[in-house]
Amino acid sequence: MERKIVHVIGTGTIGEPLIGLLCDYKEQLGIGEITFNKNSALRSDRSKVIDLLKRGARLAVNKDRLESFKTLGMDPELETEEAISRASVIIDCTPSGVGHQNKEKYYQKFADQVKGFMAQGSEDGFGVKYARGVNDSVLKSGDNQFVQVVSCNTHNISCITNTIVLDGHGPDNLKEGRYVCVRRANDTSQAGSFIPAPAVGGHSDEMFGSHHAKDAADLFSTLGYDLNMFSSAMKVNSQYMHVLWFALKTKEPINLNEVKDRLMANNLVAMTTKNMTSTVYSFGRDHGHFGRILNQTVVVEQSLHVKNDHEVYGFCFTPQDGNSILSSISAAEHFLYPHSYEDKIQCLSELFFEEI
Repeated sequence: MERKIVHVIGTGTIGEPLIGLLCDYKEQLGIGEITFNKNSALRSDRSKVIDLLKRGARLAVNKDRLESFKTLGMDPELETEEAISRASVIIDCTPSGVGHQNKEKYYQKFADQVKGFMAQGSEDGFGVKYARGVNDSVLKSGDNQFVQVVSCNTHNISCITNTIVLDGHGPDNLKEGRYVCVRRANDTSQAGSFIPAPAVGGHSDEMFGSHHAKDAADLFSTLGYDLNMFSSAMKVNSQYMHVLWFALKTKEPINLNEVKDRLMANNLVAMTTKNMTSTVYSFGRDHGHFGRILNQTVVVEQSLHVKNDHEVYGFCFTPQDGNSILSSISAAEHFLYPHSYEDKIQCLSELFFEEI
């Protein structure tokens, strides 16, 4: 019988909850085994590693670090290269740049043995860009073995644009998309990189502004779309959630009720009347899996506004990590079950929220 092994590399803000979710839904997703790789043996990480082992995941480490993990009471069962070679699917959740290094060092070496490889966020050029519900067709072809799961804010921008403007109309309906990403400083799990005050960012791309709109445009380009999108970004001294402001100009007329109907019809969109990141974050902590909201976006209903029948404005919150985790599992199921992945992934629908 063909093996169904998912191997996750990294145990950070995406890797840790992803491993836990895979373990908890292992049978429903049709996964035979979950393994994960940890790079450094840290006393501060021991508690989470041991909990993941209790959930049924198997630990892999570099062979020169076996003893350091054992000394801290974390017992590896596999060596790094061994775990990669025996896996069906690899989900790389390492920091920016490491995914490319791993691709050169390991993934290309075992490309004839592993069905698919995924990297997270800003690993531009790692593979075809992907976000569930936006461009699933790029995986159905079976031609893309390497996949870049786009960042959480890119998921949000793409979902909002696709749902309100493109779905049912096509790319010509978007005359202009403008976005401002108000980003949290760091995750609550991270001790560093916090900032003392709001800090504005620059526009590194002449055409798209910040990388968020560029990545979204590149994502849509996999469908043959050439979209007019531009984003700006800033960070605020908060650890809760990212906030996205959007302004979409449409070719076809649209009213506020139509906007709301479109958003509510998409099960990847959550609606809320809460207008603070803290209260939405708190809902995710209390009701989400590992505290995560798996929807692509959380739209603040009362912030929605339509001007002149062709301009849509609003605010929404980005469920950081949650939307990337969902797309990572979706892509993994594509590789494992190319003809029935949609049925398999439905077990996670209980983790989506219509209202927050």
